[in-house]
Amino acid sequence: MSISKTDIHSGEINTHLERINHEFADGFEFLKKYPKSVTVFGSSVAAPDQEDYSAAEQLAGRVVTELGYAVLTGGGPGIMEAANKGAYQAGGVSLGLNVSIPRERITNAYVTHAIKFAYFFSRKVMLSFAAEAYIFFPGGYGTFDELFSLLCLIQTGKIPHVPVILYDSKFWKPLKSFLGEDMFKGYGTIEEKDLDIFEITDSIDRALEIIKKAPVSEFWRNIN
Repeated sequence: MSISKTDIHSGEINTHLERINHEFADGFEFLKKYPKSVTVFGSSVAAPDQEDYSAAEQLAGRVVTELGYAVLTGGGPGIMEAANKGAYQAGGVSLGLNVSIPRERITNAYVTHAIKFAYFFSRKVMLSFAAEAYIFFPGGYGTFDELFSLLCLIQTGKIPHVPVILYDSKFWKPLKSFLGEDMFKGYGTIEEKDLDIFEITDSIDRALEIIKKAPVSEFWRNIN
């Protein structure tokens, strides 16, 4: 049986609003404990024997050892697990923002500090909030949803132009080609400067160089 908008009572709406408010409040309180962080996104089905899994693990390990930053992921399997594993095994802070969906219901074993969300959108806001850099490995609809949300926020000036690193050129170059040839040249739906919001690389050293040059977010300093 389908439920229409008229079937939703004000009490149910208030319950949802209260829960959403709590998720945001708890999320901000959680993140403010770790004012320097790098967020890693990517496929939840990446296997440990795949190159991108290994690269995410190595990169996260170097982020915590060489920069002293916390590593933040969605807390699930695949690339998220790889990044958390790298940070955890390097003795760093390994954060997981888990969500209640079948594939990511259980937080991976390499998270040192975790928080769980019921709503996908509140978790997505927290994952993309006030980090020093965002690293995207190959992924599916969820990864692209998170990527384009972040690119849009930067494009529209809603957040500072922080580094967005797309790791694995074989996967990401066709996307850049589509953005450049179709969206910019073909249809004019974006500007040429919008193609510079992100950088594609296959180098862990290059990714670290980009992160090192990025200024530390002023948000938590201003809020305290």
